[in-house]
Amino acid sequence: MPFLTPEQQALATEIARALTERGETVAVAESTAGGLVSAALLWVPGASRYYRGGGVLYTRQSRIAMAGMTPQQFENYRGATLENVAAMAQALRQRLEATWCIAEAGTAGPTGGQPGRTVIAVSGPVSRSEVFETGSADREANMVAFATRSLEVLLEALR
Repeated sequence: MPFLTPEQQALATEIARALTERGETVAVAESTAGGLVSAALLWVPGASRYYRGGGVLYTRQSRIAMAGMTPQQFENYRGATLENVAAMAQALRQRLEATWCIAEAGTAGPTGGQPGRTVIAVSGPVSRSEVFETGSADREANMVAFATRSLEVLLEALR
């Protein structure tokens, strides 16, 4: 059984094609998707042409160490916001010298914050961010949905 959904495979294939044709690159800073966004992008043969790297930036410490964010960006931190996820995307894009970065952070569930809610941000020639909610506390289903929506948002930005 494949570890990616057919929809994720199709999205990753289209993203890979667009990035490769344009000679562009992407970095990934994900949290509650748990590596599924990177897995999808790396699933496509030839990923080394467009995938710069990324990480599961699940904690404040990892965001500071890996994305180069500052402790001041976490003063009064109360969870993922459009602003702090966009800052994470921009920071990792710059650190890895990528054309694009897709970032995602939220709460997969079943506990903590608002389960089934994530914030997705793209940094690049076109930047965008959104809040995505599933209405579910099912952790696994949310992780899959968050990864799928992240890929969709990246593809929308690329178009």
